[in-house]
Amino acid sequence: MVARLPDPETAAPATEAAPRRRRKRRLRVRKLPVSVFPTLLTLGNVLCGFMAVFFASRPADGPNAADLPFDWTPLTFAAMAVFAGMVFDGFDGRVARLTRSTSAFGEQLDSMADMVTFGVAPAFIAVQLVDAGAPYISGSNDHLFGRATLIIALIYVACAALRLARYTVAAREKHSVNPSVFTGLPSPGAAGTVAALALLHQHVLHGNGAVADDSWLIDAARIGMVAVMLLTAIAMVSRLPYTHLMNRYLRGRARVGTIALYVIVGLSLLLVPQWTLAIGFTCYALSAPGWWVWKRVASVS
Repeated sequence: MVARLPDPETAAPATEAAPRRRRKRRLRVRKLPVSVFPTLLTLGNVLCGFMAVFFASRPADGPNAADLPFDWTPLTFAAMAVFAGMVFDGFDGRVARLTRSTSAFGEQLDSMADMVTFGVAPAFIAVQLVDAGAPYISGSNDHLFGRATLIIALIYVACAALRLARYTVAAREKHSVNPSVFTGLPSPGAAGTVAALALLHQHVLHGNGAVADDSWLIDAARIGMVAVMLLTAIAMVSRLPYTHLMNRYLRGRARVGTIALYVIVGLSLLLVPQWTLAIGFTCYALSAPGWWVWKRVASVS
């Protein structure tokens, strides 16, 4: 048999395909380490959410109480874990955009991480803080306040899931998203409000152990925490416009007065972090409803 020589017209593309495949393989190798950074930051967010739930489930006193550093309570560490998750959440998207490695996978992972850290963890912290007991299950710990707390915590988790799903769908439709405004209270803002008030609660009422368990202040704080959890849940699924603080005030140039305000806030965080966080997040959560009421009153008058 006579060997057939390859046709030059068909052989040329085959010889060109091999270098092309090698170039694509090298590009994939270069892109892999870059795309890992935002993924690791998002995973750090979800791990902070788990640690928040873990610390909130630890007993604060008794024979099984853990000897925690700084004389902090387990709920203090749980609230700090939520804030640590916010730091990871604030950087993962920006790192992905800077490295041009945004993807549908990253969006879905970020949404699931936010659900744990800003949906489940704050509700669990609030339930543990008010000591809701075991409603509907235990006869000795089943009371009306505990049932109301459990139901409101379920409402909070459901509203956080709806808020995150709505934001994910809106983010895909680029034309429907205003980069300087959120529609409804963002889940980190709601979680920060609950976590900041829990942090303040532990600092004021349990920092020195001077407040008795039967104090009226304890009861008022428990009722207030449940009310805040319900109001932030409603705000998350509302259509109220909330300012995107990062995009509006932390990008581009700023006035001298704005920079001075940044310095004051930073110094306040160093001096009285519990009060600063509680006041700051509460004011942000109330900003959109307050502006809505102001516009209605102004239009009537």
